[in-house]
Amino acid sequence: MADDVIFDTHAHLIADDYTAYPASPLRGTTHVTQMTYSATAEWLIDQMDANGVGKACIVQRGHVYGYDNSYIIDSGKKYPDRFVPVVILDAQDPETPAKYRDMALNHGVRGLRLAQTHFEFFDTAWMNSPEAMECWRTAADLGTPVAIIFFRRHLSWALPALKFIAEYLPSLPIIVDHIGTPHTLSNPEKARYDAAGLDSSMPPPPDFGIAETIAMFEKLPNVSFKFTEINMERLADQRAEPSRFIRRLADAFGADRLMWGSDLGQSEWPYADKAQLARQAAAELNADERRAFLYGTADRLYAR
Repeated sequence: MADDVIFDTHAHLIADDYTAYPASPLRGTTHVTQMTYSATAEWLIDQMDANGVGKACIVQRGHVYGYDNSYIIDSGKKYPDRFVPVVILDAQDPETPAKYRDMALNHGVRGLRLAQTHFEFFDTAWMNSPEAMECWRTAADLGTPVAIIFFRRHLSWALPALKFIAEYLPSLPIIVDHIGTPHTLSNPEKARYDAAGLDSSMPPPPDFGIAETIAMFEKLPNVSFKFTEINMERLADQRAEPSRFIRRLADAFGADRLMWGSDLGQSEWPYADKAQLARQAAAELNADERRAFLYGTADRLYAR
């Protein structure tokens, strides 16, 4: 495999048929994001082919479709050699473990994603309630990764909660979306920070805030980290070089625990720019590390 072939681990598909695939809210919410554009499976494959991207995890866009994963499941079945469906489900629903098991065994799903639904909530029930823990155990039994996304303001208590789960289920691959440092702050969340008068500044190089956040996972090899355009946007804010950030992460965790994701369907840069910037972010890695970051880590974790 060529050194620069990419596995995109974080592409949100947006259907162009709003009748077949209607919007749906997440737990405890009524709001859904009304999309003014689409990012269809066919369009994404064209973009992947044009930019040297071999495979992609198609990740449920929770703020659009909630827990209705129909479009990514249908797209994964249609293009199984290119797409790996990663679903979002309600971990506090007692029926979720059985639903996820059926999806994984019978519908081509290869990953579960858990997400806090409220910027203002300060609980961890969404990830470690008794019902949620059964979801983690089900994923471990199936051998499928669990990705998890945090709001920046929740990191100080949510990351330690995740550490307990990683220690409890050492065979389960866990992926922290958007790295899990303060650079996990998306543009919409940054706007909310600023509107609330909260400090949205980023920790500078050379450590980038790693010591105060995800360093707790250094000795937990089942925990990996996903670097996305959200991180690129925050690094750009502070005029920091992404390759230095990736080098620091590789030194701490090894490149075989790092992967790249475009955040297509949320972050706005053109796909060609995303792929180019991913390759540039690997500039300080050696050849083996580069292959792991751009393709190998994801391929190993999501192998069918």
